[in-house]
Amino acid sequence: MEFSVYTLNAFTKGSKGGNPAGVVLDADKFTDNEMQKIANHIGFSETAFIHKSDVADFNIRYFTPNDEVNLCGHATIASFYLLLQNKVVNYGQYLIETKAGILEVNIEEDGRIFLSQALPYFGQEIRREKVLSSLNLELDGLNNELPIQIVSTGLKDILIPIKNKKILHQITPNFDEITSISKEYGVVGYHLFSLDSQDNSVVHCRNFAPLHNILEESATGTSNGALSCYLYKYGVIKGSQSLTFEQGFTMNCPSEIISKVKINEEREIIKIEVGGNCSGLKFHSMTL
Repeated sequence: MEFSVYTLNAFTKGSKGGNPAGVVLDADKFTDNEMQKIANHIGFSETAFIHKSDVADFNIRYFTPNDEVNLCGHATIASFYLLLQNKVVNYGQYLIETKAGILEVNIEEDGRIFLSQALPYFGQEIRREKVLSSLNLELDGLNNELPIQIVSTGLKDILIPIKNKKILHQITPNFDEITSISKEYGVVGYHLFSLDSQDNSVVHCRNFAPLHNILEESATGTSNGALSCYLYKYGVIKGSQSLTFEQGFTMNCPSEIISKVKINEEREIIKIEVGGNCSGLKFHSMTL
């Protein structure tokens, strides 16, 4: 089977780092099994397949090397950067059909692309002792002022507050235990974070999703969307705000994810967007 794929990095910090994604255009001709084989062959954490849609501008499906997921932030940002470069879209607003629902994409005139997320779902809180062993971490390595909790704006993650950036970057995860706990709670994986900046406008993160063959991911849009809502819920941020998330530094892939949280007069979250820049666009013709 012959196919064409574009590869590029989303959520880059300047022109460096970011999270690599594959993007396949005109994907209606491929079966589910073929898309899964293509994603496995490419080997990135996610590959996006762009289809026609009867209810939105595009239908996008997302495959990891071994499974389909409902949504992927960085692969969506990569997809629209490619569509913009190919002059399929222009600056402005578009709708995409995903298995997480109909979502909005905004292409700003500075080239940054933002994906709206589903409104937050706050799941159960998880006992601290449950995750400590899987991170080879002692209790005093956690930020005990915030809960460990399942949160989703499209994909469920366990959000884990770490005491500081130094401890965050020194963590050596036990991926077998993380896989087991992820299965138990029906989540994609762990999203760890620390709050080291004086005004809490910069958040440092690491993301582990071994259940989906992603040991560590350098930039995770959906997880940081969920984290933005969590930070508002627990009073770390007080109102509508833009946040910067730094991720991938332990992988030598420095990444920057921007979120925009919009709060109404009733103090409710009414919109959450996650976005950033892209670079490194390449075209490949492959045979499988």
